[in-house]
Amino acid sequence: MREGGVWGVVLAAGASTRFGSPKQALLLEPVLERVHASAVDDVVVVLGAHEIDTTVRTVVCPDWELGPGASLRCGFAALPDQAGAAVVVLADGPDLAPAAIDRVIEEWRAERGPVVAATYGGIRLHPVLIAREAWPLVPDEGARTLDAVLVACDDLSPPGDVDTANDLPARLKRWSSPNP
Repeated sequence: MREGGVWGVVLAAGASTRFGSPKQALLLEPVLERVHASAVDDVVVVLGAHEIDTTVRTVVCPDWELGPGASLRCGFAALPDQAGAAVVVLADGPDLAPAAIDRVIEEWRAERGPVVAATYGGIRLHPVLIAREAWPLVPDEGARTLDAVLVACDDLSPPGDVDTANDLPARLKRWSSPNP
């Protein structure tokens, strides 16, 4: 069984241009609640285009515009030496199931591979666990290009992907302000 802590890395660096305002301000806390309900040891949030208030540790990625891989590298650099892996989730996935995070961690701890990703109906989505030894392999376009051990999460809801205000789950629409 692999040793080392597992940290959550929440990517929240994007400009939110399709949303029309910083969607992270609305979505980050619901995502963090779900990450904290999982087996991760702690969490770091990677910011970039917008300042967002949160109670968790943040790191600002000056190169966020290069792509999600640049944001990931900033998140990895902010993790403690004892972190053996990072579970990556997106700040715009408010339906993330804590059980999906736990499943990818369990698969990694069983030594199945350095990259482990959840699938829903055969589609690879988040969370994605990346072991420390694979951190240098992440290109600017992100971890999607890395081969991964896939963990079926078909019985769980997919994390979601909020690009526009119309994509918000009903439970969050009442908290959002109208788009200009």
